[in-house]
Amino acid sequence: MSETPSSVNPAESCEQRFICPLTRLRVGMACRIKQLSASPEIVQRLREMGLCEEQRVTLLSQHSNIICQVCNARLGISTELAEAIWVEPLSAEQLVA
Repeated sequence: MSETPSSVNPAESCEQRFICPLTRLRVGMACRIKQLSASPEIVQRLREMGLCEEQRVTLLSQHSNIICQVCNARLGISTELAEAIWVEPLSAEQLVA
């Protein structure tokens, strides 16, 4: 699972219907985690923290670290770790459902 998905150019910003690293989202955007691209130990720890596949996440801050909301909790993670979390932005229709 250490390969990056081939459906997106990492140099571009994240758009609807594509997956991209969590770091490519704009602050305030909601997304759904699609893939965790890290070592098995890191993937296991992310899942334990609630950052698992198909989980909804909202990006709250993007400074030296990434702060996101998941499962009604705020989590701070490094930018390097956020690069390993591949997400799909949610449209307004998906947010209501």
